[in-house]
Amino acid sequence: MRILMTGHDGYIGAVMIPALQEDGHEIVGLDTGYFDGCSFGDYSAGIEFLQRDIRDVSVRDLDGIDAVVHLAAISNDPLGNLNPQVTYDINHLASVRLAELAKQAGVERYVYSSSCSVYGAASPDDVLDEQASFAPVTPYAESKVWVERDVAALADDDFSPVFMRNATVYGVSPRLRGDLVVNNLVGWALTTGQVMLKSDGTPWRPLVHVEDVCNAFAAVLKAPRELIHAQAFNVGREGENYRIRTVAEIVQDAVEGSELTLAEGAEGDPRCYRVDFSKINRELTDFKPTWDVERGVIQLRDAFMALGMTQEDLEGDRYLRIKTILRLLEEKRLDTELRWTS
Repeated sequence: MRILMTGHDGYIGAVMIPALQEDGHEIVGLDTGYFDGCSFGDYSAGIEFLQRDIRDVSVRDLDGIDAVVHLAAISNDPLGNLNPQVTYDINHLASVRLAELAKQAGVERYVYSSSCSVYGAASPDDVLDEQASFAPVTPYAESKVWVERDVAALADDDFSPVFMRNATVYGVSPRLRGDLVVNNLVGWALTTGQVMLKSDGTPWRPLVHVEDVCNAFAAVLKAPRELIHAQAFNVGREGENYRIRTVAEIVQDAVEGSELTLAEGAEGDPRCYRVDFSKINRELTDFKPTWDVERGVIQLRDAFMALGMTQEDLEGDRYLRIKTILRLLEEKRLDTELRWTS
């Protein structure tokens, strides 16, 4: 298929491009370029792409496209909280408009990168499947709920949306994010000797390696229409729900000489949920997740060591998305609506 991938130059997109190319797909990227230069090592996507704000996509941009893989978003809770209205405009309204334009252009499949954060605040005694109630606690998570609701209403005989509720992602990417919990814990352990918990460590979180996310998207693009039409899938591997403190202990074991510490003011986190991944592992037979957190921590440790990661790198604006945006705002390269000023 000829696939339009929004957010192709982000953390997941940079890993997904080669994964989909291996299946013979032609990828056309679309990205506004907020994180140009935020590479982990040498990187170039090497594909045809449009530098475009997702809010400005036109139906012409979808000419000849067979499927949309929609990754572009304000990508985490701190960044989403910076300006909630802009988060809703980009993550919700622009995503729904993109689906409407795709349908108008005759695109058959719309694969939406949603999130398990839609479950938000849940009882730790429950393991949530795709029928569980939503309980989002942040603008980022709310926007995902609203997109699923509004895009599902567009589904018909010609237009098949599918909603990929990714667990919290980790792992090495050419567009590394240091603000993701596993990545951050490994980075801190290596650069400071401290496995720094920023909460009390008790919340549960489902975790998934970035390569397994990409394999899930590849599988849903291969799947028969009747299997994925207007369906939601929790994206992850069975058994990959962890208390954050357990993750910290895995990191401590992997990074020699590190010690587990609590950040000043660390307290409980309302984002606590465990997720059932049985549906995707049962229904999508081409999805074969291979990563667990222990293996992922070792991958991150070795990659960070190989590239000489420092604390300055980890805490700087290259790998922390909110710091990149704040720098661009301070330099007045972005306005308050997160649009380029020139």
